[in-house]
Amino acid sequence: MSDQVSRDVPYTHDGTRMIGHLCAPAASEGLPVVLLVHDAFGLGDEMIATAGRIADLGYAVFAADLWGDRTLPRTHAEIGPLMAGLAGDRPRWMARVEAARVAAAGQPEADASAIAVLGYCFGGSTALEYVRTGGEVRGAVSIHGGLDTVELDWSAPTPGASVLLCTGADDPMATLGTLARLRTAMSAAGVEWEVDLYGATKHAFTNPRAASDDAAYNPRSAARAWESSTGFLRALLPGTRPAPR
Repeated sequence: MSDQVSRDVPYTHDGTRMIGHLCAPAASEGLPVVLLVHDAFGLGDEMIATAGRIADLGYAVFAADLWGDRTLPRTHAEIGPLMAGLAGDRPRWMARVEAARVAAAGQPEADASAIAVLGYCFGGSTALEYVRTGGEVRGAVSIHGGLDTVELDWSAPTPGASVLLCTGADDPMATLGTLARLRTAMSAAGVEWEVDLYGATKHAFTNPRAASDDAAYNPRSAARAWESSTGFLRALLPGTRPAPR
């Protein structure tokens, strides 16, 4: 990791305190921005490390705190209500993303006109929903997002947005039927999209701790998703450095 600025950034939404995190090359300003949305386990050390890795490519990375108050759930019993609480109230869900985008845009390192959103797992669903509902970004990357959580009314997406989906062929939260319906909806809306579909790959394939019937770490697919995502971001937000090999 090169010399970086790394700091927590408090912000609020509807009375809830959020604690985002900013990573960017040191002594920089006006950089394109990646709004990073965490997986179901919240904005912890692993996601902050991912923010630093992306920042090494020349971005200002703002890691959102979607759950609020830097909550770090550890069990399905804790995660379920958090996900259901947002998925069941989509205006509130998207308002939390918008609060993070506004906070990101206000950072001195950031170019507020050049923002893309990238998310993992529930964060991947969040990135797609944000573009589907017209969020102010140039595009979205969803890495093993729960596609079954994304609605199919794409009648008012972000104008000119591009979408990249990196998903496993054996992900029960993103079945081939669900993927086909989503592709059809995005095409009908004129959204430019790409899909990387990885064989023998389940949900949460970038997470080394994932090991269940539905979710499993797949280092080969994780590496491919990183390569595709960074290439997509470079095309969407020019002027940054190539990903190291």
